[in-house]
Amino acid sequence: MEPRIEISNEKKLVGKRLTMSFADYKIGELWRSFMPRRKEVANSLTNDLISAAIYKPGHFTNFRPTGEFERWAAVEVANFDRVPEEMEIFVLPGGLYAVFNYKGLNTDNSIFRYILEKWLPDSGYILDSRPHFEVLGDKYKSNDPASEEEIWIPIKLKHD
Repeated sequence: MEPRIEISNEKKLVGKRLTMSFADYKIGELWRSFMPRRKEVANSLTNDLISAAIYKPGHFTNFRPTGEFERWAAVEVANFDRVPEEMEIFVLPGGLYAVFNYKGLNTDNSIFRYILEKWLPDSGYILDSRPHFEVLGDKYKSNDPASEEEIWIPIKLKHD
């Protein structure tokens, strides 16, 4: 699976966040708290959902399943004029990304293992320390093998 390489502009997000680890993965809890209130977010730019992850530097080089990170369930907005109660704002920085079009269930994280353990080392890039995110668009269907999403991995050129 070959990605397209793309420069993303900065994105303004409004949503909810939760600290978790892969050993204590609370993604369902996060989305269950966000989705019933999603329509309260004003100024959405699209119908897409954004699932962002903020990892500490070295998270994947010294990987431990118990290593904590912050996960967001959000939508992109034009501005932060009206943020619903109990929701927060986040500015997703722009930059260079490898964008993988993924189809299927994403329950075992095998796509991420492929990206980080196979594609990335064989590419001319290294992981950058910016947030990772997935765009869950019109073709995304939770728990459906026909589901489609875009996986955005922050990268920078490898220097020898």
